[in-house]
Amino acid sequence: MGKTILIISTMDTKGDETRYLIKKIEGLGLVPLLMDISMRGAEGIDSHAVSSPCETISPRQVASAAGSSMEEILASRERARITGIIISGAVRMAGELHAKGKVDGVMALGGSTGSLMATEVMRSLPFGLPKLMISSTAALPGLSTRYIGTGDIALFHSVIEISGVTDLLRNVMDRAAHAMAGMVADGVQSLRTGIGVPVAMTMLGPCEKCASSVRRALEHAGRQVIGFSAAGIGDRAMEEMISQGFFKGVIDLAPGGVGEHLFGFMRDAGPDRLESAGRKGIPQVVSTCSVNHMTPARSRYLPEYHERRKYDLDKFRTWLRMSPDELRQVADVFAEKLNRSLGPVRVVIPLKGWSSVDAAGNPTYDPAEDRVFIDALSAKLRPEIPVIEVDANMEDPDFAEAVTAAALEIL
Repeated sequence: MGKTILIISTMDTKGDETRYLIKKIEGLGLVPLLMDISMRGAEGIDSHAVSSPCETISPRQVASAAGSSMEEILASRERARITGIIISGAVRMAGELHAKGKVDGVMALGGSTGSLMATEVMRSLPFGLPKLMISSTAALPGLSTRYIGTGDIALFHSVIEISGVTDLLRNVMDRAAHAMAGMVADGVQSLRTGIGVPVAMTMLGPCEKCASSVRRALEHAGRQVIGFSAAGIGDRAMEEMISQGFFKGVIDLAPGGVGEHLFGFMRDAGPDRLESAGRKGIPQVVSTCSVNHMTPARSRYLPEYHERRKYDLDKFRTWLRMSPDELRQVADVFAEKLNRSLGPVRVVIPLKGWSSVDAAGNPTYDPAEDRVFIDALSAKLRPEIPVIEVDANMEDPDFAEAVTAAALEIL
């Protein structure tokens, strides 16, 4: 038997196009499994329209999985509500199929609504399972980030509308089908086959030197280090993957997303930031890259933000210095989250700047105000969570050595 590809589509609006994709998938030696997420009564695909019968999950089954029915959906005029019902049922059924080993990859095709619904289902499935979204609206401002979110989704912009099986659309479908066939091929390395203990690590450009040094040292000691950009999405994804059991430890060099969530700034990493490792009981080393800076959207600047000390990373990004009161508030949240940890925790803080941005001679450098955060955090952490202070800048070799030593002590 070939690999099974779950195809998510709305047969009431994309029937002909989906039938073409199914035949193409079959022609490549793969087994299509159709999930029809139509919301207006379609009951699935006509099996006579393909070269062989295609197993189908009907809209009725999807609605039932969500604890609803097609009758309830058809009787409702609340589009957001019925969309939520279909997504909920599709997520549940896709998850069950994956848990039983019945899905090797997921594809979907659609416009705005179809893409939003299908990619929400894709994001509910684990990292590493091939996911490909053929969307005619991938380039619309703001939508691509909503489609992908924290998921490892390949977004295929069709350019043309998915309406009518034209020569151009056949070309799009053919390329997408071949791409999926490549992603599920036997030669593609599966997950969990690497050597070494898997460790997650957050990183940012202003602490890249530290991150690279720590990574090399841990790899030399038999750990496999997987980095995440801590700009709001990458660290949010890391928290999800920790919860899914991908890692045995965390080096959290750049947990600035905690404060960004507290104040609603651009690097907001969500309410669960700095919590997943604690819930799983895995070791974590926490530091402070970017914690003393904030990134409010310029369209939402308060008047006093214009008076703050700042550092321009580039023409698009500016870091503002946090106030002592804001640092105290962030320290309180850190302590609350870390105190709930079920596993060992080490906090390692540099005393001469928390990044390359935060260095002597730069306008936001202020070790005295950083002390406010350190003292507030130390006072509220459980006694068994040490705060290790290092007389160095975060990018200095001495600091990387201290982080490595703390990690090797508990990993």
